Amino acid sequence: MPLETKYGDLSSLRIDRAQKEPDEPKWSKRFILAGIFALVVLSLVALGIRLFSSSIPEVQTVRAQTISSSTPGDTVLQAAGYIVAHHTIDVNSKVTGRIAWIGVEKGDKVKAGQVLVKLEDQEFRAQVQQARGAVDVAKARLEQLQHGSRPEEIDQANANLDEARANLADAKSTLERTKPLVQQGVFSHQQLDDAQAKYDSALQHMQSLEKAYRLSRIGPRQEEIESARGAVEQAEGQLAYAESQLDATQIRAPVTGTILERTAEKGELVTAQFAAAADTGGPRGSVVTLADLTDLQVELDISQNDFAKLSPTQKAVLSTDAYPDREYKGVINEIAPMANRQKATVQVKVKVLNPDDYLRPEENANVRFLADENKHAPSAAASAGAIVPISAVHDSSGKRIVLVAFKGRAVAREIKVISQRSDGYVVDGLTGGEDVIVNAPSELKDGDRVKVK
Repeated sequence: MPLETKYGDLSSLRIDRAQKEPDEPKWSKRFILAGIFALVVLSLVALGIRLFSSSIPEVQTVRAQTISSSTPGDTVLQAAGYIVAHHTIDVNSKVTGRIAWIGVEKGDKVKAGQVLVKLEDQEFRAQVQQARGAVDVAKARLEQLQHGSRPEEIDQANANLDEARANLADAKSTLERTKPLVQQGVFSHQQLDDAQAKYDSALQHMQSLEKAYRLSRIGPRQEEIESARGAVEQAEGQLAYAESQLDATQIRAPVTGTILERTAEKGELVTAQFAAAADTGGPRGSVVTLADLTDLQVELDISQNDFAKLSPTQKAVLSTDAYPDREYKGVINEIAPMANRQKATVQVKVKVLNPDDYLRPEENANVRFLADENKHAPSAAASAGAIVPISAVHDSSGKRIVLVAFKGRAVAREIKVISQRSDGYVVDGLTGGEDVIVNAPSELKDGDRVKVK
């Protein structure tokens, strides 16, 4: 193939650059340019917002708590506590002895004076018998002294005196006959000494009988009678003590109530002295524990922050976790004179006015304290101030203010501090529900823009 023919064929395949391409639609270019412009504008706006917002401080807010006055019958405070018996009694023994009989079980209802436990009493009965004998002896001695000597006793004393006088006269005659015979040498000096001794003895015996005769006629001295009377009283006191010890072997219920615990069994030793722990096997200090379950209270630990809401004899309504649908009326019966420093609480006891068998000691109880009817409260709850954190209160030109976050700005509100509590200030000037700014920056002022965290 000639070269010219070859290049001619190739030239037919060459693109003609001079030929114009078809026109593209104009709306496509406009759409692309508008999109690019919008992206640029949005980027600039976002950058501006970021730069502008970085100058607005972020603040932390706390909702102010409302304190409202209540109408009579409204609940002013709720608290939880435990039901307790007003008086719980550990029944002890007055004497030491071994249990011979015990007649109650846990949960039994008993009456005042009812015998609960009997102790072995043989030794106590013997002591009573001995004391009675001592009383009889003392009384007989007193009667003897009070009645004096009988006529027969006086006659007997007189006869004994006459006999002594006769013996004295005989001894005197013997002595008088012996003296000259000794001088003559008929009798020895020993016989004279014997006669003298017999006379002296007869004289002393006669004088003693004379005194006894006179005393028998006069009678006993008043001091002897009083001494005998004192001996009778002493013997009767010992008898009464022995009888009381015997009676104490029967342990009785001091009050009407219900047996809560039975702490001793038949055959165990109980004592009125110090008792060792039950697990050591020593004598028991008590036999039963009882309480009057018609006299119940609820023990509550009220926070010192809420204590001002209560008053003596304030009414309440209580219920238990076991029977939440059963409500009981109550009234404050006791307020502890001291607070608990560690718990920051004050103990309050609420008396249950209408207890029944559904209430048991140591049960959980929920108490609602009602507004005092004696206070003239308004018909509707009215604001009595609000509680704000201490860090939200600031001083400004001699006034106290708080900054409230409202619609993205800090708004200054003048307040008056009424009192201080552990959770903040009670203030006047807020109604409650405001978002107060806490720990605000020192340069933050009224009207500044803020951003809440």
